[in-house]
Amino acid sequence: MSVEQVVFYIVAAIAVIGGLGTVLSRDIVHSALFLVLALLMTAAVFVLLSSEFLALVQILVYGGGITILVIFAIMITQLRSVRQTLDGPQRPFAFVVAVALGVLLGVMAFRTDWIGETDRVTVVSTESLGSSLFREFAVPFEIASFVLLAALIGAVVLARTDDEGEVR
Repeated sequence: MSVEQVVFYIVAAIAVIGGLGTVLSRDIVHSALFLVLALLMTAAVFVLLSSEFLALVQILVYGGGITILVIFAIMITQLRSVRQTLDGPQRPFAFVVAVALGVLLGVMAFRTDWIGETDRVTVVSTESLGSSLFREFAVPFEIASFVLLAALIGAVVLARTDDEGEVR
């Protein structure tokens, strides 16, 4: 087993721990921090794949921007002060669906004929990626930013308080 494989397995295990922490944590702020951990480990996988541009985008856009948006939404809506159970009667159904999906993905992964070692590696420069992003994909990029802005405005509207100090 090579050093890269050992590092990959360590990073993958930490990413899985972060994902499980995101889903299973009872405190929403802790869930957001576990999300940061999972996203940073995803960026580490991109570094292992020699895709530094995607790793940087993963850290900046998801690890930074999206997580900060989630934390701001938590702070604005004062969700920590709400003491109600968020579990519902759908929990057993969700567990069954999650197990079925896991089994299905496992079967698909083992039945797939994966491409082995290749002699040809396609290297794409960061300059060509950036040029493509801001020329060909500028409109979807801006649409995504407007969707995030709408989500933040929606969180502010939902968190507004009345004159008596009651949360709307």
